[in-house]
Amino acid sequence: MSLGHALRRIIEEYPLARLDPPAGHPLASVIRKGAPEELRAALAPIDGPFLVKGSPGRGSQWAAIPWLAVFDPAITTSATRGYYLVYLFPAHREAVHLSLAQGTVAAIRSYGPTAAGAHLRASGAALKARLSDFADSLPNATIALGSAGELPEGYEAAHILGLTYDLPDLGDERRLHRDLAVAVAAYRALKTRGGLDLPRSDGTA
Repeated sequence: MSLGHALRRIIEEYPLARLDPPAGHPLASVIRKGAPEELRAALAPIDGPFLVKGSPGRGSQWAAIPWLAVFDPAITTSATRGYYLVYLFPAHREAVHLSLAQGTVAAIRSYGPTAAGAHLRASGAALKARLSDFADSLPNATIALGSAGELPEGYEAAHILGLTYDLPDLGDERRLHRDLAVAVAAYRALKTRGGLDLPRSDGTA
């Protein structure tokens, strides 16, 4: 299995897999183990360390939007806070988004479910400006996940920049590795340029 093959399996098999319980399901194992292994292999030529995790959901429930994430442990080890790279699988189309994203749950806890989206979008716009040199290589200003709910809508709001792959794109393994390297470079650039810390409206840090 390659990274592209693992991503394709998740895209193609997830809608039908959700009709069965996730416990013991082979696709749940792909998302938790197989796909992270392929992503670690793709990251191997890039100096780490990286923590890679995949989530098909929790307990007896499939996630509305499964994900496969790369964390810099010095920044965060969880999708709930900080910022990280993540492959997100939309519910309404056969595609996958590669997103440099902010932690959604931490924003919801801090600002409440109603205000969190506005906060994340405003923060994301400022962070995108901080990474303007990556605008051409990671051109997606927004993503759509095609699923209502606090978390899917939070993921959309938390997006900073990235790319979208349709199914035919996933056959180009070299492109996937090349794009991943660029995304890691953007992730690291954000770290060196201040991370999520932004100037306040009065101009102070």
